[in-house]
Amino acid sequence: MSQSFYGRHYSKILILLALCGGFCGYYAIMPFVQVALYLSKLFVNILELISVPLIFLSIAATISGMSSFDEMKLLGKKVLKYTLLTTIISAAIGLALYLLINPASVVGIIAHKEAASSATGSYLNFISNMIPSNIVQLFGQNGNVTAIVFFAMLVSFATLSLPDEQKTFLHTMFSSLFAVMLQIAHFVILLLPFGVFGFVTQLFYNMHTQQHEVTNLVWYSVCVLLANVIQGLFVLPGLLWLKGISPIKYFKHVSQALTLAFLSKSSNTALPISLSCATKKAGVSKRVASFTLPLCSTINMNGCAAFMLITVLFVAMSHGMHFSMFDMIAWIFIVTVAAIGNAGVPMGCYFLASAFLASMDVPLYLLGAILPLYTFFDMVETALNVWSDLVVAAVVDKELK
Repeated sequence: MSQSFYGRHYSKILILLALCGGFCGYYAIMPFVQVALYLSKLFVNILELISVPLIFLSIAATISGMSSFDEMKLLGKKVLKYTLLTTIISAAIGLALYLLINPASVVGIIAHKEAASSATGSYLNFISNMIPSNIVQLFGQNGNVTAIVFFAMLVSFATLSLPDEQKTFLHTMFSSLFAVMLQIAHFVILLLPFGVFGFVTQLFYNMHTQQHEVTNLVWYSVCVLLANVIQGLFVLPGLLWLKGISPIKYFKHVSQALTLAFLSKSSNTALPISLSCATKKAGVSKRVASFTLPLCSTINMNGCAAFMLITVLFVAMSHGMHFSMFDMIAWIFIVTVAAIGNAGVPMGCYFLASAFLASMDVPLYLLGAILPLYTFFDMVETALNVWSDLVVAAVVDKELK
């Protein structure tokens, strides 16, 4: 009876707890803030607990069940095509808005120096971290999602080359374990309202207690947020519309995953809910969703690309650096590659942007003024990233059907 009541009024309970969280956080009612801190930490721990095996098993179960390498190649090419397309478009929108708004003009020029035309970020470290030395390190290293994806694909490729009897056995095992993790994900959805209470309370508490002077950063903020809004409300729905999919209906089906991504600021944390919404509500096939969404949670970072391009140009040009139009266009592809290599964890885009700026000897203290704003930017960007992942999954599924 109680579970049925909870199910019938699930949306109302979620909204009520979100409003309560906003009230308690903004007015700093400390007992509730402490409870919210505990609840949000507990909720994230549960999601992180199942996210790593979910990523591995979803890819392993999907690829090991394919009849040949050609089938896997077909699916992989389609996912990569739309991932690159949407990320490049997002970065290009960010550049166009930056040139139109010119947010660096509102900040005083501090020094004059020529900008490097290419980034020298340490991607050798990224590649070495992608291949850990042992399996314990692989599954125990927080945030190293690219290593999980690499190992899952390695195991899957090896499985495809085995005799049919062994391949069938391993596929059945991976699929059964994946089904168990999905069932756990369905249970986690029931806890989502309490996680929302925790996240919203912390968000409003931080907004109320941390006051910063951000007058000179208003246009920069407009630039970043507008880039995300255009990508999320026009570009991605337009892609769905071109494929004959109703953007409004699809958005409603996956709204739970987008809500969690917005509040948790982690596309990997939202992955279990994304898989559930895509397959159970939106009708995306399990084969496509279980391959596309874990892969896209690692490589498809629309919001990250726009943020990095705008932030690098804004901070560098605020310190007197000069970028030619060719340099700026080159940065579209630089941040696209960087976004693909960025694991879907909170603050990932911020640290990548700081790495690019540091490699060009740009003072980073302006990033300190951006940091309080990035709390909200990260929420919007993560929701956009997950929305893009889900759109790519729906488009690929539509094409294969």
